[in-house]
Amino acid sequence: MKIPKRLQPLVDDGMIDEVIAQLMSGKEAQVYIVRCGENIRCAKVYKEANQRSFKQAVQYQEGRKVRNSRRARAMSKKTRYGQKEQENAWVSAEVDALYQLSRAGVRVPQPRGFIDGVLLMDLIQDADGHAAPRLDDVELTAEQAREYHSQVIGDIVRMLCAGLVHGDLSEFNVLLDEQGPVIIDLPQAVNAASNNSAAMMLERDVNNMRAYFGRFAPELLATDYAKEMWQLYEDGDLHPEITLTGLFEHDSVNADIAELMAVIDAAREEEEDRLARERANDED
Repeated sequence: MKIPKRLQPLVDDGMIDEVIAQLMSGKEAQVYIVRCGENIRCAKVYKEANQRSFKQAVQYQEGRKVRNSRRARAMSKKTRYGQKEQENAWVSAEVDALYQLSRAGVRVPQPRGFIDGVLLMDLIQDADGHAAPRLDDVELTAEQAREYHSQVIGDIVRMLCAGLVHGDLSEFNVLLDEQGPVIIDLPQAVNAASNNSAAMMLERDVNNMRAYFGRFAPELLATDYAKEMWQLYEDGDLHPEITLTGLFEHDSVNADIAELMAVIDAAREEEEDRLARERANDED
């Protein structure tokens, strides 16, 4: 195929030998299948800031650290430069998260470099060597659902031990290769220790996975891994090899109804935004 303009510098520098095909196009980026020497990889080309239309919720950005003080000051202002720096930080968050989680043993695409807004990663493939499907595109047996759910829960635990919460985990951003689920799309990953919404996001991630796999193995719908792992995390007892029970004894003290309704409303709005994004991606 014709080499996209944004990939031409990487071809010229010998980092990419061939652009094979476009894999997908979304609101944030376009993804291409490329050949790098003998390796088949994917190149995620992030769109320019003025071409992106995804929502960067302030909720996700809370607690993110910016090393450069000038950039931090600019991002706190509403200037054009400040907005550009904020957009760049959003993209960098995914790159940083992939490297961090890969080191922590989480099943994510192995990053191979980030150059001029292009992220090179290993291509996640199925048993036949084709691009792996999303969970939403497959049918599972009850046994597969239980096994894959266990693997995803293990990876969420490893993510939390590494200090991160995905923040938007669902069947739409988990791929399935020969070994099982692979988690993708991490620009909204949040810092578990410094983001006040981290516990709520973790619960939403875990419960999204419970709802999906519960379609095929209904007994999973009775589990409560999110609250269990968060309690262990807060107590300093969570570690990557821990065995969870999926059970949690809820506090019997009456809840603040107003606060509870506010949390429910926020979760509903986030879910509506997520579904709108997925519908838009499918239309693309």
